[in-house]
Amino acid sequence: MSGMSVFKDREVLITGGLGFIGSNLAIELVRLGARVTIVDNMLPRQGGNFFNIKDIETQVKVNISDVRNQLSMNHLVKGKDYIFHLAGQVNHVDSMRNPIQDLDINCRGTLVLLEALRQFNRSGKVIFAGTRGEYGSSVTLPVDEDHPTNPKGIYAVTNLTAEKMVLVYDDVFGIKGACLRITNTYGPRHQMMHDEYGVFNWFIRKAMDDEDIPVFGDGRILRDFLYVDDLVACLLATAATDKAYGEVFNVGTGVPVSFIDLARKIVEISGTGRVICTEFTQERKEVEPGDYYADIAKIKTIVPWVPTTSLEDGIQRTIDYYRENRKEYW
Repeated sequence: MSGMSVFKDREVLITGGLGFIGSNLAIELVRLGARVTIVDNMLPRQGGNFFNIKDIETQVKVNISDVRNQLSMNHLVKGKDYIFHLAGQVNHVDSMRNPIQDLDINCRGTLVLLEALRQFNRSGKVIFAGTRGEYGSSVTLPVDEDHPTNPKGIYAVTNLTAEKMVLVYDDVFGIKGACLRITNTYGPRHQMMHDEYGVFNWFIRKAMDDEDIPVFGDGRILRDFLYVDDLVACLLATAATDKAYGEVFNVGTGVPVSFIDLARKIVEISGTGRVICTEFTQERKEVEPGDYYADIAKIKTIVPWVPTTSLEDGIQRTIDYYRENRKEYW
């Protein structure tokens, strides 16, 4: 990655840093010479896994705490140049079963972090990881940043609210914040225990176990699938671009792929597994927004960033990783 020398010797905080995206980001930041502090509450089922940072564990500081803890966040933000705010309740199904926790982690957690910056580090820059779920059902495709936001689940409502908080603190207090609405992301270091977030990786697990891959409905729903290394490159490029602060960006590939085609491709690359169609569960049906793929013209213009990993390469790399490290994730 060119232009990434900006991170050398910089102090970086990653909230949710033992999770899927956070750990991949931490590994790249260490490679770039940043001084990385990870904060993670290690709540069960949320994807935090110490094995994710096995390769860099001696090169990062890890703080097992919660973004909702004011004393802890007040301390952790001091002296940080960049804060990648990835901590959040990321389970769509849990967010409907336990919406109060979702609100607490995603909204109160974000506000506690922003208040800590307002009081103790106004020069820290925040990169917030939101979700394409903030849009809800697509009215027009591809979806650009001006598309209406009508979230279908509490998870997406709380993400949208957290995003607005980041923008308010940027506008009112001058605490620089950039917000990303991220599409479905897949790749190494994702939790593989259940299918309640990250259906792509669940498909990979099913294929690797030589089982049926359950595709809901007729499998024709379209999605935009992003490989995690491309997302990491995007997070870093956004953080390094002054003009990105105060803005909201879609992050995706802009390439629509149906679930049935995705499942078939995974089976083909894995050499195992079978694709079957199954009825939507009630919980899934309630939060299913239908077709989505992103218009990424804005981020390509301002940041500049563009995804480079093909779906085939991404699937292959993901399968290779889990073949090698299966016991840490199954």
